[in-house]
Amino acid sequence: MLHRHFIVHKPYGYLSQFVCDQKKKKLLGDLHEFPAGTMAIGRLDEDSEGLLLLTTNGKMSEYVRSKKIEKEYYAQVDGLITDEAIERLQQGIEITVEKQKYRTKPCAVHKLEKDPGFAERSRRIRDDRHGPTSWISITLKEGKNRQIRKMTAAAGFPTLRLVRVRVGAIHLRDLEPDIVKEVESFVSTDSAGASL
Repeated sequence: MLHRHFIVHKPYGYLSQFVCDQKKKKLLGDLHEFPAGTMAIGRLDEDSEGLLLLTTNGKMSEYVRSKKIEKEYYAQVDGLITDEAIERLQQGIEITVEKQKYRTKPCAVHKLEKDPGFAERSRRIRDDRHGPTSWISITLKEGKNRQIRKMTAAAGFPTLRLVRVRVGAIHLRDLEPDIVKEVESFVSTDSAGASL
């Protein structure tokens, strides 16, 4: 069987799935005519945006979701984040996962010196009257439910906007929101593929 693979810039307000019991929810199938059996590799919650990989290959999905593959996110947080907060995030911070205390694994975190320049979100974050914000990069090899939002909140800087920018060596780059790009593979290094 010839598998098919897609790179998507998931916009704000969409679920990372094709079926939902709730009416009026925006689903991945609204973005493109995907073949039967297509699955999202990992998820971005409804409020999150950015790079989402889709495939018809279950083994590829398992591999990409594994702890071998890094996922990098840009988070816009409330307030001017401190070096101390960044250090706490880097070293691992206590959050709640399924009603249990959980300490996140050490990870790479740094402050972005300038706004990454993403397109305006369909629903505005807020305006400048509410105070300053900061952008940080967080790179994880684990993926608990709403983990980054819980991490930044625990550090005292709640996430206002979250965009996944990289999965392995595949980057979001200038792919616009709503755009779906089909690639030959996620492990190819030629121009028709992507590279994990």
